[in-house]
Amino acid sequence: MKLGLLIRIFICIVATAGFLYLYINKQNSITKLRLEIPQLNSEIDQIKQEIVRVQFEVDQFENPVHLMELSRQPEYGHLRQPRINEIVTIK
Repeated sequence: MKLGLLIRIFICIVATAGFLYLYINKQNSITKLRLEIPQLNSEIDQIKQEIVRVQFEVDQFENPVHLMELSRQPEYGHLRQPRINEIVTIK
């Protein structure tokens, strides 16, 4: 009788230890991910700043004054405004 009880207690202890190990392992994985969050937020902030910078450069390039200055340069002299009969619309 005592041997059967000892085997059951041993199985319960082993099962409890196994579940405890899995729980601690999962908590370690979650903690590792939580530590990565500030780094990812920093990268997101840098990307947002880069987007703002590039958008500013695009706005400066597309500025009509800048485009008129480019049209006066010799390398862009071949560019001209299209005539009405040269415009093709697709429906």
